[in-house]
Amino acid sequence: MKIHFAKYQGTGNDFVMIDNRNDFFPKNDTLLIKKLCDRRFGIGADGLILLENDAETDFRMVYYNSDGNESSMCGNGGRCLVAFAKKLHVIQQEADFIATDGLHHASVLEDGTISLQMKEVDFIKKEADYVFLNTGSPHHVTMVNDLKNYDVKNKGAEIRYSDLYGKPGSNVNFVSQIADNHFALRTYERGVEDETLSCGTGATATAIAMHALGKTQAHHIFLDVEGGKLEVSFVKEGDRYTHVFLKGPATFVFEGEITC
Repeated sequence: MKIHFAKYQGTGNDFVMIDNRNDFFPKNDTLLIKKLCDRRFGIGADGLILLENDAETDFRMVYYNSDGNESSMCGNGGRCLVAFAKKLHVIQQEADFIATDGLHHASVLEDGTISLQMKEVDFIKKEADYVFLNTGSPHHVTMVNDLKNYDVKNKGAEIRYSDLYGKPGSNVNFVSQIADNHFALRTYERGVEDETLSCGTGATATAIAMHALGKTQAHHIFLDVEGGKLEVSFVKEGDRYTHVFLKGPATFVFEGEITC
């Protein structure tokens, strides 16, 4: 079987994109998805995303981690899928699409960056040394000293596999503050089981967590990730964070065919 694909990246978080509107892709073939994401024997990516038809929206997003398993929402992947949909002429400048965590709206801005509406957050667990919340995917957020030299892979795995989160595990974000509304973060992603250069739901979780902790009063947060820069904005309504938007680049890398 030959599969036509496109490769996209959002601040270094990279994805294999497949147009599955004809429903040809073997969605339960975990080994195939894992192989396509393999950086030595396949295309190489942090995840694989299918663009599918949806009766009520512009398209459906189906996301798989690089381990081959279908996973929860991916913010960088969502932005990249919007860019892919625009390239396929499925959309023009605006999109409404459905993902595993519900409905999303996105806009392609004049400079090519994409603004993606994320899910509302109405529950935040605040502990002495970490915050936990779900921004479409579960995220553990903790502040650390010397982020540049922090052992993200080992410390992240330790938390991800701890009894704190059980079998499903959690993504883990390590954060340092640069200025009032400016933070840096590094993320260990479950399913990739390693640090990635960026995590969109992690950036969103970090921005909201820092506001919830009182580290910033700003509602527009700038975030430095290993692969570039992201922005998160939101509105605080009582105990809920609404109108949450993740803004950043979504860049076409290459396309081709692979025989499987």
